[in-house]
Amino acid sequence: MGELGILPNHTPLLTGIAPGPVRLQFEDGEDDVFFASGGFLEIQPGVVTVLADTALHADDIDEAAAQGAKEQAQRDIAEHAADFDYSRAMSQLAEATARERTLAELRKRRR
Repeated sequence: MGELGILPNHTPLLTGIAPGPVRLQFEDGEDDVFFASGGFLEIQPGVVTVLADTALHADDIDEAAAQGAKEQAQRDIAEHAADFDYSRAMSQLAEATARERTLAELRKRRR
């Protein structure tokens, strides 16, 4: 539920990651932002691996679609019917919100 920085010679680690932005910073100082739908982060000597069901470059995220999905999930939660799947709606809301956070991170990096 926060940020994790990986520096050279980091201790091996396996941890879960929540949906949201993943920022990669390269040796030359350049960086890039991606959206990961959640998954795992594995750190081994000399290798960092992100395992995610979905990963998108932040430039490829459709902002209008993310906003629409967030609004639809919020409506579904507010107006749920008898056959309503609350956990699915909350998952959709979390992913849409994470996509928006990823776009915000990309904008912040480009300033």
